[in-house]
Formats: sequence, structure tokens, C-alpha cells
Amino acid sequence: MRGLKPGDLGRIVGRQAILYAQEYRWNQDYEALAARIVADFHQSFDPAREDAWITEMDDQMVGSIFLVKGEKPTVAKLRLLYVEPDARGAGVSKMLVEACIRRACDLGYERLDLWTNSVLVAARSIYQKAGFELVDEAPHNSFGQDLIGQTWSLTL
Repeated sequence: MRGLKPGDLGRIVGRQAILYAQEYRWNQDYEALAARIVADFHQSFDPAREDAWITEMDDQMVGSIFLVKGEKPTVAKLRLLYVEPDARGAGVSKMLVEACIRRACDLGYERLDLWTNSVLVAARSIYQKAGFELVDEAPHNSFGQDLIGQTWSLTL
């Protein structure tokens, strides 16, 4: 795992947009959301409260995750977990989520929250195995699809 370097943010947005379009038929609205998230992260990056990780195999990016500060000083957010299809099942997601949890603990956060959608079954399983609990869900129409958004939370 490594930190961010030039070109990573655009690659993360692009790959997630392409993968979710292929796998879930999500439209460019998701790409715009991911672009806003990474732009906000970059513009207001606080190394004392936030972090990001990239995983590589054979010098190619195969996954990423972001730890961002939340609205409350004791709560952080896990954002934009993504793993390339060829790297799935190799423990990359688990490694990224565990790094995010460890860093949140090290930074003194008391809780780690995330928002996802029910169709992301594999990701939800990873979150649940890491100790996150489903705390809220609501239907919404986003990314060109009818979805069920979910908020998961982990007490640190």
C-alpha cells in the first residue's frame, strides 16, 4: 500500500465510474459524485485528520480507499473503497478497510461511518466482517437507478 501521487485521483474516479457503469448500469452522476469527493479531499486535505491508500499489483493500481473527517470531530468517514475485478478475492478490500480503521483509531476518532448501496453486496460483507453495523437505510433514485442507500457505522 502507498499514499497518493499525481494522477491517482483522476484514475480512481475514472475506474470507479467505468466499473460501476459496467457492473450496475450507473450513469455519469456517480462519476460526478466521486469527482466531487476526491476534489473536496484534495482541496481541504488535513494530514492530521485524513488519509488515503492505493494498492498496487505489478505496478498497476488495483484498489483505493479514503479516510475523511466527518461533520463531528469524533467521527470520520470511510469513502470510495474500490478494488479492480482481477484483484477481488485476494484480500485487497480487507487490507484497505483495516488500514482505514487503524488510522482512524490512531487519529483518535471514536466512530467511523460509511454510506453505500445495498447492491454492493461484496463491499457490504467486507464492512460487516470488519465490525460495521447497519444503522440506516433508505430508498433513493441516483446514478440512473432505483437504489437502497445504507449507512454503516463502527464504534472504534
